[in-house]
Amino acid sequence: MIFKGQGLKQITLGVIIGNRDFFPDKLVSEARADILDCLKKLNINPVILDDQETKLGGVETFQEAVKCAELFRQHRDEIMGILVVLPNFGDERGVAETLKLAGLNVPVLVHGYPDDLNKLDVARRRDAWCGKISVCNNLYQFGIPYSLTSSHVVHPTNPEFEKDLQDFTAVCRVVKGLRNARIGAIGARPGGFNTVRYSEKLLQRSGVSVTTIDLSEILGRANKLDHEESRVKERLDRIKDYAPVGNTPQKALFQIAKMDVILNEFMEENALDATAIQCWTSVQQNYGCNVCTSMSMMSENMMPSACEVDVTGTLTMYAMQLASGSPSALVDWNNNYADDPEKCVLFHCGNWAKSFLPDIEISTAPILGTTVGEENTYGALSGRTPATPLTYGRISTDDPQGKIKAYIGEGQLTDDELNTFGNRAVSQIPNLQGLMQYVCKNGFEHHVVMNASHTAGILEEAYENYMGWEVYKHGSNGSK
Repeated sequence: MIFKGQGLKQITLGVIIGNRDFFPDKLVSEARADILDCLKKLNINPVILDDQETKLGGVETFQEAVKCAELFRQHRDEIMGILVVLPNFGDERGVAETLKLAGLNVPVLVHGYPDDLNKLDVARRRDAWCGKISVCNNLYQFGIPYSLTSSHVVHPTNPEFEKDLQDFTAVCRVVKGLRNARIGAIGARPGGFNTVRYSEKLLQRSGVSVTTIDLSEILGRANKLDHEESRVKERLDRIKDYAPVGNTPQKALFQIAKMDVILNEFMEENALDATAIQCWTSVQQNYGCNVCTSMSMMSENMMPSACEVDVTGTLTMYAMQLASGSPSALVDWNNNYADDPEKCVLFHCGNWAKSFLPDIEISTAPILGTTVGEENTYGALSGRTPATPLTYGRISTDDPQGKIKAYIGEGQLTDDELNTFGNRAVSQIPNLQGLMQYVCKNGFEHHVVMNASHTAGILEEAYENYMGWEVYKHGSNGSK
């Protein structure tokens, strides 16, 4: 299984090098070289003052803050985050004023250099340990959210700093993605699924836009397509290349292909990042197949798609995808696993991204077939997810309390025996019983999202610190 980083693109960070002029100049020059080398290694594009524009390219005075802020404003459409570097104590006002004047409203990472015990004389000391506290104090006063490195001070050549920077860029991706997310809600919420109710208005306040369309419009357009159209044949070829078709009849494959054409056109027309589609049971009764294969293909191609018009479910899929660079899947917290209190079965009829299903095959949905006829459920996928790291979680709008909330955590998917159909996996999560207590007591949905990564810390930082959402991280502080 290949997951890590497959959907990551180069990111641009603005860089502020803080300075206090009574510290040695060479500390600023050395820091500039260190940071630029590190950013190049990690394929991060820097926007930074030229070393001739201000003293050594650092920021100390208000005039220098104005210059740096203007540079950032010129690149506001590119910059996704700001890295503050303190090679010495730095000037907390210069940093805060730069961020205030730039007005980018992006995540900020504050980094300080460590001192050398053998270089604490007047000529060689840094004092960034103290200066970082002052910078953070000023950012707090200015109301500017910021992130911290794992260690209070750390040298840029330390692998720990590289990990901090990679995690920070992931936070930047999540925040920018969520604040500009466009989700398509295709069809009405199924009548039997009150659990997927949500507030468009609360989402819009956080920057998430929802575009709706009646399912009949999608099905009507699909039914008007001829099997011989080139775009239908092209989609059919893509479907056959994507997964073995098993016993799926040609008629059903054409139905799947035609709907796939229309769904992709709808996404392109509305510049959508993700979709949530009515499935249970209108598509089967009125169109004669499942839409799972199309949803799986979209999710695999980093355009997440959730069933049952679960808009906040697909928003969670998108967030996790942004954090990890790999596809996500919407699943049910479905079954206990024998008597093991820390394991449970994750399941859905069959729309998980191909990355989760090495044994993928286009099949039917037997449970749904008991009411609509199994012959009308071709297009569901069958496959078992093997052992892999697991990040799980859920974003939800809490309408009565007027807030957006989320829970997240980490565990593992295992290779434990599981004899059933559909898309399926076995999860192992520390204190799973406590997590289920939390989910139930706080009114969360039966749907959860899984991603083959360990990125809960990234999501917590993005949700809580920058989106302003209420977050429960399971297993944090040893008590949850």
